[in-house]
Amino acid sequence: MSHSLPAPPPPEQSSALLTDHYELTMVQAALRSGAASRRCVFETFARRLPDGRRYGVVAGTGRLLQAIEQFRFRAPEIAALRAGKVVDEETIGFLAGYRFEGDITGYAEGEAYFPGSPVLVVESDFAHGVVLETLVLSILNHDSAIASAASRMTAAAGTRPCIEMGSRRTHEEAAVAAARAAYIAGFATTSNLEASRRWGVPTAGTAAHAFTLLHDDEREAFAAQVEALGVGTTLLVDTYDVERAVAIAVEVAGPQLGAVRLDSGDLLVQAREVREQLDSLGATSTRIVVTSDLDEFAIAALAAGPVDAYGVGTQLVTGSGAPTAGMVYKLVARADDSGELVGVAKASKDKTSLGGRKFALRRRNARGVAEAEIIGIGEPPADDGGGRGDDRALLVDFVRDGHIVGGAHTALDVARDRHEASMAELPRSSHQLSRGEPAIPTLYV
Repeated sequence: MSHSLPAPPPPEQSSALLTDHYELTMVQAALRSGAASRRCVFETFARRLPDGRRYGVVAGTGRLLQAIEQFRFRAPEIAALRAGKVVDEETIGFLAGYRFEGDITGYAEGEAYFPGSPVLVVESDFAHGVVLETLVLSILNHDSAIASAASRMTAAAGTRPCIEMGSRRTHEEAAVAAARAAYIAGFATTSNLEASRRWGVPTAGTAAHAFTLLHDDEREAFAAQVEALGVGTTLLVDTYDVERAVAIAVEVAGPQLGAVRLDSGDLLVQAREVREQLDSLGATSTRIVVTSDLDEFAIAALAAGPVDAYGVGTQLVTGSGAPTAGMVYKLVARADDSGELVGVAKASKDKTSLGGRKFALRRRNARGVAEAEIIGIGEPPADDGGGRGDDRALLVDFVRDGHIVGGAHTALDVARDRHEASMAELPRSSHQLSRGEPAIPTLYV
């Protein structure tokens, strides 16, 4: 059973304290030195992909833009800062009037990214940009990790739908964000109702083992569920004996039974046995849904089986082994005494970064297949021309002079379509689950 509720307006709340203490003490010191108003460029990027991954997927930008709109130090937040003696009164005064007034560009949601890709570029004075670091990273690192895992799962599933059902395996708010990110990366539905209310993600769900155990036997449980939800419902058939439960399910609902769900055991063997049994009972259109700690590897292993849909929980909401995208937020350029931007970068061992404001282009061959991530430093890289392909600029505008202008880029269905298009242009090797290097190289020009 699937439903989609309309998304409400964003709640009236503040995101200003979803940050780290040191961001505000840096503002205090910069105000004292006079450097707080210096023009700066901050960039969010991943130095590397999680081990063995060949691409990442950007997600969370829509949530981030909403959080930036709500980044206000109201009376309760100011009172908390004073009570904790976090910063001095001059800084309190600055924060009380804080509104982000700069520019933000970046990769649109659903887009693939690679090591060094400038996923988000924040241009503002130092004080207005530095305080966004934790907010940016906490949202993009989580949501992009989930979307990246979800993308591998939907690629392995092919045309068979994936259902997000991980709410019971993570923090309640992380569950809502995970459902949104998974939907961007191709999941069909979620079990999480708040994700539907807040973001419009379609929902699905029927019954768990508890419903069967509530009744005296499976026949009574199945009959109650069919009476309430109709013959198109999904009956859970592995509480006791699968073969017996399938027979009872078809007796109760008839051959038009919507689906049966398997949640334990050797799923490939069971799916084949259940398919044969359903067909012998005349329920040839009854689908088989499998759950039980699935990840992309398990989904790929089930590709040869008669499975119609996959329910994925724990492995999805934990990033399937990569719970963070590993993105960082770094100052890469600042104005010098003449007002000109100059590149700056840290050079510490193993954590080097490249100075200068970045622009990005995806180089594609004549067949439209991506060949490289081209990063321009200081100016946008040029299309290679010559009729070789249709190179594609990657950065889009999200915020201009403090005003959100890129809401269309974060619309859920738009992001979902973008993910599909972005995946289609990657080399075929990108979707292999075996360990390998990034699908395309990152080249700086």
